[in-house]
Amino acid sequence: MSSVSASPAAPDRKRFVATLIGFGAVLMWALLALFTAASGNVPPFQLSAMCFAIGAAIGFAATAGRRKRERPQGRIPWQAYLLGIGGLFGYHFLYFTALRHAPAVEASLICYLWPMLIVTGSALMPGERLGWHHLVGVACGFAGTALIVTGGEGFALKAEYAYGYAVAIAAAFTWSGYSLLSRRFSAVPTEIVAVYCLATAVLSLFAHLALETTVWPQGIVEWLAVAGLGILPVGAAFYVWDYGVKHGDIQVLGASSYAAPLISTVILIAAGQAAPTWAIAIACLLITGGAAIAAKDLFLTRRKRHVAV
Repeated sequence: MSSVSASPAAPDRKRFVATLIGFGAVLMWALLALFTAASGNVPPFQLSAMCFAIGAAIGFAATAGRRKRERPQGRIPWQAYLLGIGGLFGYHFLYFTALRHAPAVEASLICYLWPMLIVTGSALMPGERLGWHHLVGVACGFAGTALIVTGGEGFALKAEYAYGYAVAIAAAFTWSGYSLLSRRFSAVPTEIVAVYCLATAVLSLFAHLALETTVWPQGIVEWLAVAGLGILPVGAAFYVWDYGVKHGDIQVLGASSYAAPLISTVILIAAGQAAPTWAIAIACLLITGGAAIAAKDLFLTRRKRHVAV
């Protein structure tokens, strides 16, 4: 009896671990609603500037010591900077703009097309194969997300909000495009996300000064909420997402991203800020089931590595 050769196991294991790391971003994004609600009345672009500044500081601090010990990296192509800054700032700018010009329910749901766009768009990437289970998984995830966002009461698209809907669609394509195209720069170290965050903070500040009135957090709880946003969902999440989409299973990451609104709702329920409903229960089944279906290949591959041939 012989076991499966260990030679292909290392790439499989790296892909699996990278996917788990990338899923850490989904878990952190689930805290977005809770922390944002606790941050008070800070305007969106001001909050974005503050949080991305914290996220950038974390990245620079984490890599400062290592840069002194390691040899300097090769030149990073300017296209990587353009993609990263355009992805982070572009998505948030478009998302906030959509919320200004369309109802939050419809705008949020349209923006949440990005996981579906990641899964379907991955078919155009070298070395990726789009299977029926990916499509079924992402469809279940979107259906579950629709139940959560609408509360099971449905929604209606109205012509007067067409501009807001169009901007929301642009936001979905921006984030999915950033996630997919990041694969082309897999050799660029994840620490570059600190630069993306810094640039996004500066651009968000300009947008705030042009469009909003400054409102500072009130009290220690609101300041801690802002810090929490900058450390986790608007900070570390973008670093682990970068690593995940570059080295992990991007189709599984796309489908499993629909878990973020579900986990977020569960957290809000646990915090007493939302009530459990039948729609949430059905959404739970749809999203978790869809993620499991989409990840079929990933887990079967790991299982086969331990089966004797």
